Amino acid sequence: MDRAPYASDSDASRGREFKEEREGSRGPRSEFQRDRDRIIHSIAFRRLRSKTQVFIAPDGDHYRTRLTHSIEVAQIGRVVARDLGLDEDLTEALCLGHDIGHPPFGHAGEKALEQAMAHAGGYDHNAQGLRTLARLESPYCDHEGLNLTWETLEGLAKHNGPVAAPNWALAEIDRAFSLDLSTWPSLEAQVAAVADDIAYDNHDIDDGLRAGFLALDDLLSLDWLADQWRAVEKRFPHAPRDRQLRELVRTQIGLMVNDLLTYTREQVNGVDSVAEVRAAGRQLAVFSPAMLEQERRLKRFMYDRLYYHKEQIATAEHARNVISRLFAAYQQDHTTLPETWLASLPKQEPQRSRHIADFIAGMTDRYAIDQCRRIYGHVPEGLSNV
Repeated sequence: MDRAPYASDSDASRGREFKEEREGSRGPRSEFQRDRDRIIHSIAFRRLRSKTQVFIAPDGDHYRTRLTHSIEVAQIGRVVARDLGLDEDLTEALCLGHDIGHPPFGHAGEKALEQAMAHAGGYDHNAQGLRTLARLESPYCDHEGLNLTWETLEGLAKHNGPVAAPNWALAEIDRAFSLDLSTWPSLEAQVAAVADDIAYDNHDIDDGLRAGFLALDDLLSLDWLADQWRAVEKRFPHAPRDRQLRELVRTQIGLMVNDLLTYTREQVNGVDSVAEVRAAGRQLAVFSPAMLEQERRLKRFMYDRLYYHKEQIATAEHARNVISRLFAAYQQDHTTLPETWLASLPKQEPQRSRHIADFIAGMTDRYAIDQCRRIYGHVPEGLSNV
């Protein structure tokens, strides 16, 4: 499909924070392709393979992690971007990078860092993702960070919409390289955000059923899901139940993607530039009102039955305890930090606490558990419930 007039154009990019002078050719890639590749090749991206998506430190290999989730989001995002005539490479980069700032143990780890960092400006995983990619992940000799394009950084900062009150981490980057935080982002960023919703709304059902935290009968209390399930049973009456369930998830993803495409086309009708997208004052890549209500009902169900399941809450409390104890240990005895982190530890607050939070945020679940065991001689029991 031809590029739409409202699509981002890498040839018209606002550029990178640091000027680059690379000798020789590194392949015929656009600026957005380079961004995507820099994210994929980063250490921070590789660490996502051992970071919690829903279930903390699962024993099984079939549960999703932040890495597999990000890849699934990118797959959905690319399909939508291609059909709408958007830049697929920018969309993919945003999808792959959107969870980079998550600490170990998912939202449980984030809450622990929020509390530990209350005196130092707090912690926000989205802002930490920008900080990681723009400052901490530094493989190049001539500048800090990955030096991603303005469009990629903007999309990561604002994929959920304008940011009225950025925390300290995002504010620092915005001061150095203004991201126009008060406006809506590109359609590529908006698509990446909805692709994230589609992926975890449906794939978390798959993992929840596998773990036994969700029951099919409970899911069928949602009329929308019940309709899809009856259609699957009618099409494949003799298929094994586990295959029918996976077909249900695929069907739902397809319905949500098609609804998003249809309604977004209506919203962008008459939009002639990416500047008009940013000036629209509202989200343009969006579900229809009917689908949005169904998606909200599904989310409420998932929070009630899965995310806030009593076993999940108990496991999350153990995980928060690990992060809190690690932060306290590094604060009280700096020599417990690895040598490389100790050598660059700032002398003043809040920079010192932020440095410690950077170290903890980058950990995988397994590494955090190992560090807690190394320092305290043991770790809390119950850190895995599947």
